[in-house]
Amino acid sequence: MPSCRPHLIRVLPASIASTVGGAGCAIFRLRMTARPQGDIAAVLDLMTDDVVFLIAGRAPMNKQDFAAASNSNGLRPQIAMQQEIREVSVCGEIAYMWSELEVQITPPAATTPIIREGHTLTIFRKIDGRWLLARDANMLVSKSI
Repeated sequence: MPSCRPHLIRVLPASIASTVGGAGCAIFRLRMTARPQGDIAAVLDLMTDDVVFLIAGRAPMNKQDFAAASNSNGLRPQIAMQQEIREVSVCGEIAYMWSELEVQITPPAATTPIIREGHTLTIFRKIDGRWLLARDANMLVSKSI
């Protein structure tokens, strides 16, 4: 196994485009625009086939689970997100990103959003020249409003 010395970069959101080939920035931008608009295919295209989402208190979710949950009943919630990237580390074809995230979800026919906030740890793999989401551990908790 070749040795790898990780290249740790503390970044501001504006500078991430020059780090992981823009992966973190591109995925965040797509999550902010495509998912709320219902373009789930565009979001799925940024994931590896074996992607795993780890969410506190829930069973791990794979790509098929994500797609099914996103298309479950045709009614889509309103989603707004804010993310602050704290750290990016790149080692060859693997990279990770630690960030703080706030998500506001307003279910269909509801007026009050559900707000969750906390830290995420995201792992990317470079496949065929593209950085793809491979693992996402999300430690968000409910925020009282």
